[in-house]
Order: sequence, then C-alpha cells, then structure tokens
Amino acid sequence: MNINFFEIIDIASLLFLAYGLIILTGYVFLAIFSLFELRDYKRKHNFKDEVALLQSAHLPKISVLAPAYNEEANVIENVKSLLTLDYPSFEIVIINDGSSDNTLQALISTFDLYLDDMIYFNHIPAKKVRGVYSSRNKAYKNLKIIDKENGGKADALNTGINCCNHDMVCCIDVDCILERDALLKLVKPFLNNTKKVIASGGIIRVANSCIIEDGRIIEVRLPDTFIARAQILEYFRAFLMGRMAWSRVDGLLLISGAFGMFDKKIVIEAGGYNHNTVGEDMELLVRMRRLMRERKIPYTVSFVPDPLCWTEVPQSWKVLHRQRNRWTRGTIETLGLHKKMIFNPRYGILGLLSTPYWMFFEWFAPIIEFLGIIFLIFMVVFGQLNWYVFLIFFGVIYSFSILFSITALFFEEFSFQQYKKPKYMIRLLRTALLEPILYHPFVMWAAVKGNIDLIRGKTTWGKMTRTGLSNPTKTKP
Repeated sequence: MNINFFEIIDIASLLFLAYGLIILTGYVFLAIFSLFELRDYKRKHNFKDEVALLQSAHLPKISVLAPAYNEEANVIENVKSLLTLDYPSFEIVIINDGSSDNTLQALISTFDLYLDDMIYFNHIPAKKVRGVYSSRNKAYKNLKIIDKENGGKADALNTGINCCNHDMVCCIDVDCILERDALLKLVKPFLNNTKKVIASGGIIRVANSCIIEDGRIIEVRLPDTFIARAQILEYFRAFLMGRMAWSRVDGLLLISGAFGMFDKKIVIEAGGYNHNTVGEDMELLVRMRRLMRERKIPYTVSFVPDPLCWTEVPQSWKVLHRQRNRWTRGTIETLGLHKKMIFNPRYGILGLLSTPYWMFFEWFAPIIEFLGIIFLIFMVVFGQLNWYVFLIFFGVIYSFSILFSITALFFEEFSFQQYKKPKYMIRLLRTALLEPILYHPFVMWAAVKGNIDLIRGKTTWGKMTRTGLSNPTKTKP
C-alpha cells in the first residue's frame, strides 16, 4: 500500500490532534476530582479539632529531618524556626552533609552543642557519620545535629533516618519555612484513616517577596517578577488541581521533597532514598507503594492542601532551566526503575492509571509538543498549513490554558485565600495571559533538554542558586 506525502501530513495532524484532545480531557477530569476533594477536605477539618489534638497525649512522636549543605548564612534562623513548631513531641535532626563552609561551627556555637556518644543503627547504607551533637541547653533538648561525609541529599536523609528516634519522619528542605501547625496537620491523615497511611504530603507555596520575621511568614505578598508569578500559577495547578485529584483516587506518585511525612518502618523496609537518581523523592514513594502492593497490604497515601510549607522558587531563567531539567530526568529515571508497574493490573490504580499518565503526559508531553512545533514549521515551509484552521485551534488551546489557570485561581480563593488583595489576583490574571506564550515554551524546552541530558549520561543536580528570602520593607506596596 502506497501512502503519499499529503496522506502522511494528514495522519500526523490527526495524531497530534488526538493527543491534544486526550490531554485536555484529562485536565478537565483533574479539575472535577480536585474540586470534590477540596470540598470534602474543608468539610472534614476545622480549627477546633486541631486544638483538641494538641492537648492529646497519644499523638505519634515525629522526627523532622533537614539536610544542610553550605547553609551557614541561613541555618541558624531556620533551625530556630523549626524549634518553635506547635506539636507536643518532636525532634529536629539537622544533617550536615559535609559542608565546606562554617555551617557546623555556627550550629555548635549558637546552640551550645557537644559531641554525643549516642547509639544508632545503620538500617540504610549511607556515608560515614563523623559525629552526632546534642545541646547542653535544655531549651534545645529536642535538637540533634549529625555531621557526616558529603553524599548528597538522599544520602543525608538516609543518615537522618538511621539516627532519629521516632517512628514518624518528616523530611524537609532546611531553607523552607513551615507554618507553626504544619506537623499537626500533616500527621492527621495517619490518625484518621481506616487504611494504613504510609506517607502524607503537603502543599508547597511560593515565599518570594513575602514578609518574613524570625522564620515566619508575617505577610503574604505577590512576587515582583513574572517568572516567580508564573510559578505560583504552576504550583496552584500542580497541587490544588493535580495532586488533590490524584489523592482522591489514591493514585499519588509524588510527595514534594521539600515537605513530606513518612512511616519510618516502611521507608527502611523499602530501602530508603535512592542516591542514584536525581528524583529521589518521587522514586522513594513509588517504591514504597510498590512494596505495599506486592505484599498485598491495604494502605493509602494522603495529601494535605493547607498552605503548610513555603519555599523560594527560582528567580532566574537559568536556574529554572536547571530545576526543570532535573525534574524531568528524575521522572524518567523513576519510571524506568519501576517500568514493571506500567499497565500492570497487579498494581491497581498505580499500574493502570498513575504510571501510564506520568509516562504519556508528564514524560512524553514536552517531547510531543516539541515535535509538533517542528511539524508546524515543516508545514509552513512547504506551504501545507491552513492558516484559518491553525488560528482556530491556536485560539482554542490558548483559551483553554488561560481558563485552566483561572480555574486554579478560583480553587485558591475557594480554599485558603492566601493572596487577599484584589490587585494580587488581577496581576495573577495578567500573568495567566502571558504564561502560555512566554513561560510554558521555556519549561517545555527545559524538559526536552532533560531527556537529551539523560541520554548523554548527565547525573548531577545542577547548582540551584538562590537569591535568599529577604525581608522587604513593610511600607512597600
């Protein structure tokens, strides 16, 4: 059978169209499921329940693990902030991952630390521990500092898991800012669920330009830069409309490495964090879920939509490119390590829905989009593009992108209303108009480059330079 040039163009056009329609349909369903999940969450949880929980003597004890590498400038304030969390019984474990600056010395002098001869177990293989420090000051009795050889974030977290005392571990980035009630809200799913909860994740919010005092968000402000505002919209879509929906069908494959709580026993049985991937947070959760399914133990993974954790997002295109490049490589590595799960009914929702979705619409989407652009240029060069049809489809896709971001803003207003000033919402709406044209193509290319770098054997994180969460003057509008 002979297929001519024009038939090939028609077939390719139909394939791109079908793929786009499937993605749009998926987004619609995500929005519907997340709306129901948000509504149910708001009905079930209230402030009175939290006050009663704080007075309970039966809450599980929590170890908060925070790796630190060359954090001399901010580590003291961040630790002080963690020590003031509202929770009856917890310990803070800072893992100094072989810092080359004065991170360890700053901690020792500020918190009056001494070398402790505590006993710990190497449940998970990790780099050598050079020393464990405790404080002479009773005000810091729940603070522990571990000094170890440099091995990366995954290795540092494994060391923290080996050395911590409690059965629940909360893994965070040391430069994140937690709400005072963050631990209490994140532990609630472990108490209320009829199934065994192996992990619980929280929503991540953007702290750029916010007023911060003593490690606390005093006033939420909208960032001045377009790139940071675009990431706010992106986070709204990812968390309020993405992970909420996946939580409803119990299909979550990712808990942010910046803030997540785990059952330590299951983490150890799964083998801890994998230091051979740049997406260690996603890979660990997938491995834990796979372990539970293979053991045929009923379980679940929960997601808490309350704004519990604030972090600084990239302020430069160069750093953003590195971050998204790494995220893409981490996704591909995780799917590759657990390819057995894809389309495998043995793993239920994970095998039949979650992993195929991540493969086709997280991994493949940027590649197919990039190929679509090349195909479009090809059609223009050879005079095969129907501009009338193209403009109609472009208008539909562009309008859908804006509508999806507006829906995410509605979910924010419906749920937790962090950006209270009307002018903030207007600026976010303006950002939504430009994001599909200016921001999205850049992120798409970073993902494509991530695929290329993985093929070339790149395994490094890339330097994540931060500008720092400074305190803008309160008189600033």
